[in-house]
Amino acid sequence: MPAGMKPLEKFLKKQSSALTRPGGFGDKATGGGAARRRSSLSRVVPFFRESSPESGPARELFSPDTEEAPCWELRSPSLSSDEQSSEGSSEAQWSPVPADTPENLVVALLESLAGGRRLGGCTETLLDDFMLTHPIFLAPDKFQRILLQQFGVEGKQREAWPSWDGVERKQAVFSVAFRYLDTYRELLQEEGERSNSFAKELYLHAAQELNQYPELVEDVLKLQRWTEILQSHSEEDKDVKKKQVRPLFRHFRRIDSCLQPREAFRGSDEIFCRVYMPDHSYVTIRSRLSCRVGEILALVQEKLQYSEEQPSRPGTLILVAVTSSGEKAVFRPSDEAVFTTLGVNTHLFACEPHELDTLLPLPEEVHWSPGDSKLHDMSAEEVANQLVSFDWELFSCVHEVEFVCYVFHGEQARWRPLNLELVLQRCSEVQHWVATEILQCQSLPKRVQLLRKFIKMAALCKQQQDLLSFLALVLGLDNPAVSRLRLTWEGLPGKFKKQFQQFEAIADPSRNHKSYRELIAGLRPPLIPFTPLLLKDLTFLHESCKSFYGELVNFEKMHKVAEMVRSIRRYRNTPLALDAEPSPSHLQTKAYVRQLQVIDNQNLLFEMSCKLEPKEA
Repeated sequence: MPAGMKPLEKFLKKQSSALTRPGGFGDKATGGGAARRRSSLSRVVPFFRESSPESGPARELFSPDTEEAPCWELRSPSLSSDEQSSEGSSEAQWSPVPADTPENLVVALLESLAGGRRLGGCTETLLDDFMLTHPIFLAPDKFQRILLQQFGVEGKQREAWPSWDGVERKQAVFSVAFRYLDTYRELLQEEGERSNSFAKELYLHAAQELNQYPELVEDVLKLQRWTEILQSHSEEDKDVKKKQVRPLFRHFRRIDSCLQPREAFRGSDEIFCRVYMPDHSYVTIRSRLSCRVGEILALVQEKLQYSEEQPSRPGTLILVAVTSSGEKAVFRPSDEAVFTTLGVNTHLFACEPHELDTLLPLPEEVHWSPGDSKLHDMSAEEVANQLVSFDWELFSCVHEVEFVCYVFHGEQARWRPLNLELVLQRCSEVQHWVATEILQCQSLPKRVQLLRKFIKMAALCKQQQDLLSFLALVLGLDNPAVSRLRLTWEGLPGKFKKQFQQFEAIADPSRNHKSYRELIAGLRPPLIPFTPLLLKDLTFLHESCKSFYGELVNFEKMHKVAEMVRSIRRYRNTPLALDAEPSPSHLQTKAYVRQLQVIDNQNLLFEMSCKLEPKEA
């Protein structure tokens, strides 16, 4: 990384410097999937630092010698002291929940809902906390079994558990089940019969008890509708997916597809992807997004067998990701969903192990040709509107639980953060797009015009509360290869220089991103936050204190995690409406913004910069 690169840019180097799953380019994969994902977060999340030996290990939150595990008061890394006090006043009724085992926490939740002992008078908050964070400490399958057991379906209650029975307990189970189905609806529909079996089993046993508990009629009918929803979606989805293959960002380009509104990606979605050989020839495969690497290689072998142009490869193949700078990462056969982890200009290669050192980036990723930018013929307003619109589509596709899965589980998560990874990729793409457009422009006056246009676009994105593209544009202009262009920046009018300095102040990471946090605190939904900073805050919370001590769950930590996830929910609880009227070139601009051509090799960008304005002696 060139000297002078600002800390916030480290995140945006993620895709071109390291792939998260294998544990970094050039390194052998070590440890479990969750451990590799946590170690990669120091590269993914800006300003995150791993705990050092000097700082000591994560503090123990309570002693096993105490009779009762105390409740913990955790301070959110995302809030200043003033904001902490205001947050405390808004949750004056919330009482910390004592540490307990996952099973006992479920029982305590049901007891609270059944009208028994109220935990701090915040049953709704407790229920939401549990729904958003239970994958951290309780596997969904086990959670479902506990609910069935508490409904009286399976086995007998343990002596240590509450002995309350009757309609209140069963209604409490229904309340938790309905919230679970509502929160995870899209993810459960993706799993098909595996998840629908829980709703069916609960429905069948509840229907048998209607004679004894007629008060459950409405709940049983509601549960019946849920089983129909899950079942019908599963059948419709199968029919649609037989006909439809969906494109990712850059791995398969189709103009008609990129103009369609983005929908959330699921693991069973099928995509087209090119897999290259060492000689840069390629085969195009059709694969599920969640496909294992071993299955991808089998598809490649099958294509090679029936190809007249490609020679078959009798040896064992490995799958390798090669970046535009030549860095390589070898995937394991068991790795899943590798497509969304690829960087902006990272490509998949299949080769035999002895050919690994011969793999080179594609020629178009290494060589560049100067030329005028298409941006000269587009208005800043229309491009900014398209940036905001696309960012909103991508951000809206991210399920709340993807943030939790990305930080806490990584590869081991039941639900993979596919859409969140695409948002992070987009952030990197926009940053490198700014540098690419400026450095490919040979004319000094036109470069100055591009600077003005990008600053104006950043202002428009900020005005429309798209902080993702706003900061990505600012970081692109702050790229060392761009910021060193003294003659170009000197040609910028003073008004734009002053405006850009204000934008740089918002991107300043000092005092825990105080300027950015003050900006976002004054905005009302809908808005698009700078997603990497949300991950940084979640990671800080995750690493600063333990989730467990023995078998006991630190539920106060879970409450703070849920608070951060609820902030994401608030950001998009109102639909985004753009007032701009489409121009005749609307579709052309839309296609351009959604298929940006970028150079993400920092060394190549620096080389281009030095050719435009050579270093002074």
